[in-house]
Amino acid sequence: MSTIPLAVRPALLLGVPNRITLVRTMIAMAVATYAFRTGDLTWLVVGYFSYWFGDSLDGWVARRRNEESLSGAVFDIVCDRACSFLLAAAFMATYPATIGPLAIYLVQFGVLDTMLTFSFLLWPWMLSPNYFYKVDRPIFLWNWSKPAKAMNTGAVVISLIVAGQTGAQWLPYTIAVGALVVKVVSSYRLITILCGRREAAPGEAR
Repeated sequence: MSTIPLAVRPALLLGVPNRITLVRTMIAMAVATYAFRTGDLTWLVVGYFSYWFGDSLDGWVARRRNEESLSGAVFDIVCDRACSFLLAAAFMATYPATIGPLAIYLVQFGVLDTMLTFSFLLWPWMLSPNYFYKVDRPIFLWNWSKPAKAMNTGAVVISLIVAGQTGAQWLPYTIAVGALVVKVVSSYRLITILCGRREAAPGEAR
């Protein structure tokens, strides 16, 4: 017999932030699917914009309405991966030259970043990775501060577009490898903290 009150259950999954996450994911994935079919860069850009804008909006609404929840954070993380993977696949299918840097990106975002992002679950009092600075400020700054979030996906995608227009194929590789290095270093730091070989350095978000 569940001990969760009936009045609470709908709020866990049907709150406004989760509705926004669901809608923005459906829109981004539908646009990505259309971009897959048409091979039109414009639709890829629209897909990424809808993903990024919606990802920012659902978090802002959750904080504004004081509706942050563990289920919402997990749902958001899973939806981010779904959007990113389909958009990256559409990019690679349309522009084969992007396969190399996007493969590196998918390794760091799909594997290392996913592990890092879900690590907040190890601290039961933490609602999302946005509060990881209370555990370790360096890992937070490298991964979930606003500049880090912008660099994690946005920089790779923008560099791919720039490379397509200028022929500077080294640029997306450099950024993708740089992001991978950040994830490797962050993962190593997290493991050493969890194993007791390093002291965590909690601090403020800014």
